[in-house]
Amino acid sequence: MRFAIALLTVICIASVIGTVVKQREPLNNYVNQFGPFWSEVFGKFDLYTVYGAWWFLLILAFLVVSTSLCITRNTPKILQDIRNFKESVREQSLQAHHHKAILQLSRAPEAALADLKSRLAAGGWKTKVQVRDRGVMLAARRGASNKIGYLAAHSAIVLVCIGGLLDGDLLVRGLMWAQGKTIYEGGGLISEVKPEHRLPPNNPSFRGNLMVPEGATAGTAILSMPSGVVLQDLPFDVELKKFIVEYYDTGMPKLFASDIVIRDRETGLTTEKRVKVNEPAQHRGIAIYQSSFEDGGSSLKLQALPMGRKAAAAAAKPFEIDGVVGGSTQLDGFAPQDGGKPSDSLRLEFAGLRVINVENMSGGGAGKADSTDVRAVDLVNKLQNHMGSGARAGADKELRNVGPSFSYRLRDAAGQAREYNNYMLPVDLDGQKVFLAGVRETPSEAFRYLRIPADSDLSMDSWMRLRQNLLDPELRERAARRYAVAATPNDKPQMTPQLQATARRALNLFAGAESAKVDSSNGWGGLPALSQFIESEVPEGERQRVSEVLLRILNGSLFELYKLGREQAGQASAPTDSATQAFMTQAVLSLSDSMFYPAPVLLQLQDFKQVQASVFQVTRAPGQKLVYLGAVLLIVGVFAMLYIRERRLWLWLEPSPGQPETTRVRMAMASTRESPDMATEFEQLQGYLSKEEGV
Repeated sequence: MRFAIALLTVICIASVIGTVVKQREPLNNYVNQFGPFWSEVFGKFDLYTVYGAWWFLLILAFLVVSTSLCITRNTPKILQDIRNFKESVREQSLQAHHHKAILQLSRAPEAALADLKSRLAAGGWKTKVQVRDRGVMLAARRGASNKIGYLAAHSAIVLVCIGGLLDGDLLVRGLMWAQGKTIYEGGGLISEVKPEHRLPPNNPSFRGNLMVPEGATAGTAILSMPSGVVLQDLPFDVELKKFIVEYYDTGMPKLFASDIVIRDRETGLTTEKRVKVNEPAQHRGIAIYQSSFEDGGSSLKLQALPMGRKAAAAAAKPFEIDGVVGGSTQLDGFAPQDGGKPSDSLRLEFAGLRVINVENMSGGGAGKADSTDVRAVDLVNKLQNHMGSGARAGADKELRNVGPSFSYRLRDAAGQAREYNNYMLPVDLDGQKVFLAGVRETPSEAFRYLRIPADSDLSMDSWMRLRQNLLDPELRERAARRYAVAATPNDKPQMTPQLQATARRALNLFAGAESAKVDSSNGWGGLPALSQFIESEVPEGERQRVSEVLLRILNGSLFELYKLGREQAGQASAPTDSATQAFMTQAVLSLSDSMFYPAPVLLQLQDFKQVQASVFQVTRAPGQKLVYLGAVLLIVGVFAMLYIRERRLWLWLEPSPGQPETTRVRMAMASTRESPDMATEFEQLQGYLSKEEGV
């Protein structure tokens, strides 16, 4: 028993691990999550495929055999004990029981026996009588189903384990071994996979995924294995007519459903059904569950905005790119990043499209103390206060749909890739509308967002024009000259050349066209370049004052550069109001951050045509009914063993000495589980049996 309980404990712990740790994920995901060392250690114990691990299956098989033998050995004894009332006990042995009493009944033994039997039967007791030479032994029992609970609970363990073995990988592996099937470790189209990697439609047990785009048909499920996949041919095809998502007023989804058409390959008959979460469709013994949904190949129309840090790169014109989610294209003539190793081209991989993004936009207003520090290059921690999941804990929630977003990867010739996630529409953060352009190095990291301020037309054209002008030496010189003329006092015209030189130096440092002496290799620019310049050129005691003056000159020069851009674009002069000031404040910070943007282009979503795809889990589970039956038996068995007490009662009836018309009754009671209620129940039963008729 101790060993069986220990094995059950191991199974419970393994089941918890199988629930917490995602099963059958690519190995890279586990390396990113646990690190190289622990991912390898966990892999040695098959924790990524717990339910198919050899030790897990071995424990299940041992429990099935052990518990089955236990049931086989004890069932005859239990059934025999249920039929046995133990009426042959000696009358003297009744004195040894803890609960005992002697009653005097004013009736003859024959009448007393009949009366006691009827009273016990009315109380739910089953009785059996044994007549002896000196008297009569009346044996009664109640709660015999307690023994049935033992059989039910142990049978439930066997049924659940057998059901788990049938619905696990055991039958699939056995079928693969018997038919010479192997695991497919490559890629490509499903139709190109050879028959030796396919299982037949009559496979008795399997659990796989089936992805069907809208308007398309699929009939081959994918079974994930530790080192690859196996394809499972289905006896029918599934066509997805429409994927349906319904939302609450807050924008959170409340319904995922798929309208499908099932076309039987053998009969050719078609059946229309709707599959919802927890409401599967059934066909020929195969259940079709709504597992998740993916993009089915949405078409994207993108605008590529140059983000180079050199004048020639900045002079490049924006261009359009058409793509399909799941596809890829080449970006010729770009390097991974300026200053890095040049590459002939980058591969653009269209990763995904999200049409609706419901975020918690409460708190962090422009005037609040906990607003996002817009000067931080890594904005992810503070952005989570504005853009975290709507399910996050918080005092106040303002759930809002912030519009579509799309993700993509840029992969260089060495195969290294970064992932990007950009929002199509500007998002209101800290009282300012900004475009969010996210980037991360690995899937295990959170996105770091570049915040680009939106202009009065809710576009990023003004910011992009300001950035291109910043990288133009001629325009920087003109802006520095205009700032110097505007900032020079009327009574001190001799200050103009000095102010112009300072403004030119600040713009050049900020644009990355000039480096600080402490790090001559630094050509990144931005506010860090100004900080390095001050640290290398200004004495420590003067750095605070000089930095304030230099930032004021930089802001003024950038504003002149901004006005030059508006003049070139034929726009009216920029008003000097609070909106323009807020735009320029955010523009300066985002320009600084953009110098570290690790891509030569920034892709903005212009238009899209969404195509949804449903991911179904198709299962044939012969052990499912066994598990359900085992669950019912386990509930019945546990309740029977815990809440039903078996009690036995013996009554020895004999004529009272010297009084043949009266009966002396020796009474004793026993139970398989002693409790404080036993004494009370015995006293009540004693009074009930000794009560005279009519009283």
